[in-house]
Amino acid sequence: MTSIPAVHARHVTVFMKQYDFNKLRKRIRREAGKAIADFSMIEHGDKVMACLSGGADSYTMLDTLLYLQRVAPVEFELVAVNLDQKQPGFPAHVLPEYLQARNVEYRIVEEDTYSIVKEKIPAGKTTCSLCSRLRRGILYRTAQELGATKIALGHHREDILETLLLNMFFGGRLKAMPPKLITDDGKNIVIRPLAYCAEKDIKRYAEAMRFPIIPCNLCGAQDKLQRQAMKRLLQDWEAQYPGRVENMFRAVANISPSHLLDTNLYDFENVTVVAGQAVLDSEAEIN
Repeated sequence: MTSIPAVHARHVTVFMKQYDFNKLRKRIRREAGKAIADFSMIEHGDKVMACLSGGADSYTMLDTLLYLQRVAPVEFELVAVNLDQKQPGFPAHVLPEYLQARNVEYRIVEEDTYSIVKEKIPAGKTTCSLCSRLRRGILYRTAQELGATKIALGHHREDILETLLLNMFFGGRLKAMPPKLITDDGKNIVIRPLAYCAEKDIKRYAEAMRFPIIPCNLCGAQDKLQRQAMKRLLQDWEAQYPGRVENMFRAVANISPSHLLDTNLYDFENVTVVAGQAVLDSEAEIN
């Protein structure tokens, strides 16, 4: 049997890698576009503030929004915003250089929240809660200053499921992370265009695109998060039972209030027999 010449073999390998990458990029763009449409995230004339942290998620979100801005049937503005929290070792030059190279309008907001958190939180305690509150407040204020009508965050499918599990196990609530919400002050609308996208796809895409990733562990608190435990739980489940994560995600969008126990969502008190006949539930019971 004649072997494939080495040069030809390399060309085949490159072609297959390009083919896989194109499929990956199309899938991410398709899922982001579907999420945006399903939840009416972006409307004609919107000014979207894309929050860019320097992680794979936010880079992928920005890259996808830039593409959709070119091809979508609605016109919208896009501005990237990064919050420099003055964490030691933060490479402040990386994001401006990247955004300038891509000709993206941007703003870098400098706020020393790192010192505030270190002052308020005792050593050894998790700083993420206070840090998140401070960061949200600054970003919401910045959106108002820029006249942004939407604030885009890079959370993906697994982020939503991790939040669901955190609220179940530690908060006693059946609550996930919404793809679109109005902030508590009623002044901003937050959207999550990557809500349908899988974390593994985003990581592969970021690697293929060679985004200049900024590590998320500069503060040293990440390993202590309960969220990491939920992430490992989902990964273990998916490894043992492929498809479980996808089914969990479908369940979040396929809720039957009559089969839960929240009296605020379903009027159990007035469930009754109508015209001498019981109304049977058409949904299959899972034993």
